[in-house]
Amino acid sequence: MHSTLLSHTARRLATASPSAHFNRTFATSGPIPPKNAAKRASDPKAHHPQTSDNTHTPTRPPAPTQNTPIDTPNVSELDPLATPTPTTLSLDFAPLEPSAEHERTGAKSSKDSLSSIERRRRQLGRVSFGLFALGLLSGCVYLGREWTEDELVSRRSRGEAVQDSRWGRTASRFSSMFDYFSKPIWKELLPPMLPPPHQKPYTLLLSIDDLLVTSTWDRQHGWRTAKRPGVDYFLAYLSQFYEIVIFTTQHHYTALPIIEKLDPYNFFIMYKLFRESTRSSETGPVKDLSYLNRSLDRVIILDTHPEHVVTNPENAIVLEPWKGESGDKGLIELVPFLESIGIYKPPDVRAILKAYEGKNIPLEYAKKEAENKRQFIEEWKARGGGKGLSSGGFTVSSLFSSNAEKHSPPLPLTYLEAKRREAQNFYREEQKYIREHKGEFDAVLEAERQAQANALSGPLWASFAATLGGGPPPPPSPDEGKKDGETGNESGNDGAVAKVGT
Repeated sequence: MHSTLLSHTARRLATASPSAHFNRTFATSGPIPPKNAAKRASDPKAHHPQTSDNTHTPTRPPAPTQNTPIDTPNVSELDPLATPTPTTLSLDFAPLEPSAEHERTGAKSSKDSLSSIERRRRQLGRVSFGLFALGLLSGCVYLGREWTEDELVSRRSRGEAVQDSRWGRTASRFSSMFDYFSKPIWKELLPPMLPPPHQKPYTLLLSIDDLLVTSTWDRQHGWRTAKRPGVDYFLAYLSQFYEIVIFTTQHHYTALPIIEKLDPYNFFIMYKLFRESTRSSETGPVKDLSYLNRSLDRVIILDTHPEHVVTNPENAIVLEPWKGESGDKGLIELVPFLESIGIYKPPDVRAILKAYEGKNIPLEYAKKEAENKRQFIEEWKARGGGKGLSSGGFTVSSLFSSNAEKHSPPLPLTYLEAKRREAQNFYREEQKYIREHKGEFDAVLEAERQAQANALSGPLWASFAATLGGGPPPPPSPDEGKKDGETGNESGNDGAVAKVGT
């Protein structure tokens, strides 16, 4: 309370100019002693008449002389707006005692000491960091190892650069760890090739959308899918020369019903690849043929979207999309070109596709085939073709009639035309066989559908086992074993009786 009153008094002294003048006067002249100061100082009863003699009376301190310096603040120099400090507000003229310096005692500081849990945690962190650094170093050494034969074959087949330095191998293997979700689901999309008598020499990849079919949607009918004119003949005829594979960007649950309509008996389409077999990119799904497990010099892909074949444009034939126009002949016109490749069997189809790049393939090939036919006829005539016995020369009929009709000799067939005729005959026989046994094929398909429906209608585990191919049947119970034994004895007796009777 006294400090509050003193602070308040000092603030009033600092702001009032008369008080400041009084303080300066008081500081220079000192306090004025009262009258009869000696008497009052010697007589304690003068101040306290009721106080006993034994009571100690404090004496007033001597007034400072004029020569004694007094450390008082200069009130005239104080700023009224400044924040008061203890030096300006204090009325105690005694100087502050200097604080004693702290000396070092040799005791251990508490902030430098660690508990057992903290020490254990710090040790565990150091060990973990050391193991992490060791694992990182070991991983870098392992990723930088030499390429294996399988890796070299895989990278060369995909056209990827093969790094020779250790750092290049490490970076290449490390980057391949992060494209898991952008790659196809399998490293080899197709199974190994069949033995030579059964394996077709070339592989033909076909898209679905706007190539074989087209789909439209409206409010009245919903989604409707139409087959392109000539698609049945296209698939059935070219299956003699090619391993036909459907490679679509659709998911299997939307594309599979369409494929079943195109080839209900699985005669012509060998394999089916869906969206999960494509590579993801910024522009959308891409059909990367390096994962196909086939030699790319014998692979042709037909598509209507150039962005789907950006990885292998040298193997692609990009056609105009079909939007449902009736009377379209796009597929039929392309058959002779693809047929000639299957007949002549070139070692690398990419060189042929490069020659027709950017051209109307059906038209250009028709011109090329007509030119080859003309040259063949000229060479045949130059060799004396049509001048033998069967070509209108000397015959038996000319002995009896001088006016015998002279028939022009038939033009010979080229190698391509002869092979084409054989393929056409084989196609007709195959279609005839399918028509004659259509009922049997339908019965087999219906039995398979019924078996699948029965398997799926049972318990979940039974359905899962049926999907995987089924497992061994559970062992029979003792009661069932007895019944089976009795039934077997009866059937054995019946069999013996039947044998005797016969």
